[in-house]
Amino acid sequence: MPPPDDYSFMSTLNPLTRRTALIVASAAFMQMLDGAILNTSLPQMAQSLGVKPVQMSAGITTYMLVVAALMPLSAWLADRFGALRIFLGAILIFTLGSLACALAQSLPQFILARMLQGVGGAMMVPVGRIIVLRQASKQELLEASAVLIWPALFAPVLGPVLGGFITTYAGWRWNFLLNLPIGLVGFLLASRFLPHTQVEPPGAFDWSGFLYTAGALGLALYGLESLGHGAIARPLPWLLIGAGFALSLLAVRHLRRVTHPLLDLRTFKIQSFALSTLSAGTWIRIAISATPFLLPLLYQMAFGLSALGASSFLFAYFAGNLGMKAITTRTLRAFGFRRVLFLNGVLCGLSIAACGLFGEETAHGWMFASLFFAGLTRSMEFTALGSFAFADVDARDRSSASTLTSMFQQLAMLLGVALAALLLHVTPALRGHAQPDLTDFRIAFLLSGLLALVAACQFLRLPPAAGAEVSGHRPEGNG
Repeated sequence: MPPPDDYSFMSTLNPLTRRTALIVASAAFMQMLDGAILNTSLPQMAQSLGVKPVQMSAGITTYMLVVAALMPLSAWLADRFGALRIFLGAILIFTLGSLACALAQSLPQFILARMLQGVGGAMMVPVGRIIVLRQASKQELLEASAVLIWPALFAPVLGPVLGGFITTYAGWRWNFLLNLPIGLVGFLLASRFLPHTQVEPPGAFDWSGFLYTAGALGLALYGLESLGHGAIARPLPWLLIGAGFALSLLAVRHLRRVTHPLLDLRTFKIQSFALSTLSAGTWIRIAISATPFLLPLLYQMAFGLSALGASSFLFAYFAGNLGMKAITTRTLRAFGFRRVLFLNGVLCGLSIAACGLFGEETAHGWMFASLFFAGLTRSMEFTALGSFAFADVDARDRSSASTLTSMFQQLAMLLGVALAALLLHVTPALRGHAQPDLTDFRIAFLLSGLLALVAACQFLRLPPAAGAEVSGHRPEGNG
């Protein structure tokens, strides 16, 4: 069905769809803000709990592993017990986990509390997206996706600032207590306003698929997280990544053979979903995820700035993310997914590579402007990828597609950090330096930008009318 002549539907969502997307986005914001705040509080938390700051990373790792292990369950649970029930349970569990974190008196207690948080966190985003995808029509998918992406753009800006302020003036425990009113209001709003959706019950639970998938994702993410924290010279992270890859091959083999797989891989036969989630989209997300990791290190290690000084430049980058939100829908409507994903992907790659041209003599105004522009392209690419991924996915397949999308986004984020850390380890060694200098950072930015450029070219394989029912774009010559 072609899009209507009047594109006003692009500016106004159905009230129920808008309300659904806003409630789900608010819950996702609570989860993402929690992660962004936590990193700023680790030294104070370590002192309070009587451990070394480096030991506090166990809480972050534990949360990540629980999320990785349970995330593949989200689609089956949503179909079996109802997406709204699972979403409400996820909010409740995450909120109770936050309370437990605030009350923790020792590191083991904190780790157990983070495990509880992880149970809720594993379900909240993928199941919330399932609820929105079931409610939104294809014509509403673009704006609904734009609403869902804003927590990922806003939380990194607000989190470090808010976390530092709360930790300094109220104490680190209030970083977790902040989730209680947000979670309570979110739970009440979700139970009152979110729609109950019924789908055909899934088949028997695929235990083998769950064990293969959870094991592969958990091992790979833990190995990548270890690389991102500088354990590149150690064999364990590489062994974990290798084991995760081997399990992923077994998982794919199993999921393709069984009658009722935990995750339906047939969705990857859809070109728009495969490009956005598996191939080009993943590579662009890797390049983009490397940038926020590299920027603070560049300003502190190569330029000698303080952490506060470095954060001011990072703020310009994330401010660009927010600045783009006002025109993403109109841009996609005017130019279509194919042109935007390609051209914006190229600009995204060039803006990442441009960071490699910064030097101590570069004017701060020019750096702020460059980073702001890089943030604009990041926001545009994320929004376009998020909505285009589901453009051709049937309603019955959106549960599995949502889970697969969440899994690959998590993997791409950690791959980006691991790739950047690997480059900062290898290039100084090849050049005979103990620590990375400006040249090493330039190499890392240039290679990350090149990765995005190569990935963007894959979108040229799309037909001009790709995703037109979602974007509202009418290619020339299509009447």
